Amino acid sequence: MSSSASAPVPSPPSGERRPDAVAAAGTLDSGMRRDFAVVVPAFDEAEVIADTVIALRRAFERYDLDGEVIVVDDGSRDDTARIATEAADGWTAFRLLRHRVNLGKTEAMLTAASRTDRTWLVLFDADLQHAPDEIPRFLARLQDGVDIVTGRKIGGYDKRAVSSVYNALSRRIFRVPVSDLNSMKAFRREILDGMHLRHDWHRFFVVLAHARGWRIAEIDIALHPRKAGVSKYQGPGRVVVGVLDLLSVAFLLRFARKPLLFFGVPGAALFGLGALTGLVALWLRFVEGFGFRPLLYLVILLVTVGVLLIGVGFLGELVAQMRDEVDAERRRLGSPEAQGPAVTPSLDPPPSSRP
Repeated sequence: MSSSASAPVPSPPSGERRPDAVAAAGTLDSGMRRDFAVVVPAFDEAEVIADTVIALRRAFERYDLDGEVIVVDDGSRDDTARIATEAADGWTAFRLLRHRVNLGKTEAMLTAASRTDRTWLVLFDADLQHAPDEIPRFLARLQDGVDIVTGRKIGGYDKRAVSSVYNALSRRIFRVPVSDLNSMKAFRREILDGMHLRHDWHRFFVVLAHARGWRIAEIDIALHPRKAGVSKYQGPGRVVVGVLDLLSVAFLLRFARKPLLFFGVPGAALFGLGALTGLVALWLRFVEGFGFRPLLYLVILLVTVGVLLIGVGFLGELVAQMRDEVDAERRRLGSPEAQGPAVTPSLDPPPSSRP
């Protein structure tokens, strides 16, 4: 895996070109300039979405980019979709997708991926805390031969302490070669093929991709204050959910292919302890002439739980074997699992296409 970092340059006044972005854009070939899509998940972002769309359009013009921008209105209760469409003002690179209900950032990313044929995706937050001028820098690193580029936020923000602990735990558990998992990203769209991302697992996208051998790089990017609205990803509840999800992903990566290792080892240990306790009980009863009924209950408990855990481990092995066979059949047929269709039915057509 590769990793690199360079100091970010503060964003210039609106309309001016940033030197590092100009240099990065100058290295892009014609294919990279057009074969990407910027994915913007948006939930109740009416106060800022117009500025975001306009800023993206100006960045495309400044750096001669010819990709597309996909805003996914994730069940907003305000006028996010209408304001975004009006701000685009006929911009041909702009597309709007809509969820009827709020599904989450992960589902928004998968929806956009299922509705584009571009090779590269850039995941961009709707709150403009990252500048669109960063996009050429991400594309340039992708063109260098890596599969995923993730940003390391430079600048103060309210959730730095929580984010630092979360990122430190992730590096410790998953050995992933990046220091910030929850930031702007750019990556190959095909990475999502066959990768099962559950709700809110966009936070572990880099971890899961790293486990599959995709090449990763990291660059420093400036973090700007949110101009309006409030973050939809805050509160103590999200910390608890994040920790539980982290444990779930850790279990998946370590034991999904070998469930008997997780259930069978403690099951065998309990069974062995129960057998040993049973021998002690027999010795006390028939040699020492001392019967102790609670010891018998402990033997029954240990042996029963041990057998149950071993049985669950064998069932898990059967499930893992069936999944491997399904994956092998998909590869043989050349049709990897796609995530998009699972959420496509929740899409409304863009307002521009309605009668």
